[in-house]
Amino acid sequence: LFFSPQFEQSTLQAVHHQRRETLSNVCNRYTRKRRLLQRDDLRHLVVDDTHGLLYCYVPKVACTNWKRVMMVLTGQGKYQDPLEIPAHEAHVPSNLRTLSEYSVPEINYRLRSYLKFVFVREPFERLVSAYRNKFTLSYNQAFHKRYGTKIIRRHRQEPSDKALERGDDVRFEEFVYYLLDPRTQQEGPFNEHWERVHSLCHPCIIQYDVVGKYETLAEDANYILQLIGADTTVKFPASSKTTRTTDDMTAQFFQDISPFYQRRLFNLYKMDYLLFNYSIPSYLRIR
Repeated sequence: LFFSPQFEQSTLQAVHHQRRETLSNVCNRYTRKRRLLQRDDLRHLVVDDTHGLLYCYVPKVACTNWKRVMMVLTGQGKYQDPLEIPAHEAHVPSNLRTLSEYSVPEINYRLRSYLKFVFVREPFERLVSAYRNKFTLSYNQAFHKRYGTKIIRRHRQEPSDKALERGDDVRFEEFVYYLLDPRTQQEGPFNEHWERVHSLCHPCIIQYDVVGKYETLAEDANYILQLIGADTTVKFPASSKTTRTTDDMTAQFFQDISPFYQRRLFNLYKMDYLLFNYSIPSYLRIR
C-alpha cells in the first residue's frame, strides 16, 4: 500500500490529538487546583528561539539525541550532524538554554507561542533502564558513591565494608526499597533519572502540543521536525542501541520484587501510567 505524505501526516495528527486528549482528561480528573509555575519547574525545558521550540527533556527517553538535535537547531550552522556531537557535550548545561534562564515576560511569551513537546516512555522500562545505566556500569562511579553507598547502608543487611565504601553492587530490589523509603522522599526530589515525568515536565500546568513516545520515537521525532519547518538535512539519529532495555528485560527485574512492593512502586509511578496512557504491565502481580 502506498500512502501519501498528507495521509501519513493526518493519521499522525489524529494519534497526537488523542494523546493530548488523554493527558488533559487525566489532568482534569486528578488535579484539584492548578498551581502556578515556579522558575524551578522550568529547568528541564530546553529553548530553541530560532524555530520557536520548547523541549522538556526526560532522562532515559532518548534525551541525549534530542539535546544533540536541539544543538544542531540552535547552533547557527555550527553543527550539521547530531551524531558528530559527543554525548557528554550534549549534557553540558551551557550548550543549551533552558526556560528558567529567561525573564518572566520572556517565559510567558515562549510558553504561549512556542511549540512545546515532551518524550515519554513506559515508566517501569525507563526505571529499569536508569537502574542498569547508573548502578550496573563501572564508569558511573559518581552515582555509586552518591546513591549506591546510601542505598546499601540503609537497605542491605550486614553489608561488607567494600560494598559500603564503593556502592557499586546495588541490587534492583534494594533500589526499589530506596525509592519507596519515606526518608528518600523527605530528602528532596528524586534524581532526574528516576523522577516521574509529571514531576519533571509538569504536563498538567504546561500544555504540551506534542507528546512523543519512545516506542514510536522515529516517527514522532520526524513529525516534530516537520511541524517546526526544520531544515530537511536535520535528521533525528536512528537508534542503534542493542543494549536498550525492553519489556522482557524489565519483567525479569520485577520477578524478585514481592507483589506488595510491586503495587507500591506502581502507585509511585501511577500518574505517568495514566497521563501517557500506558497499561499496567502484564508481568506485575498486583491484580
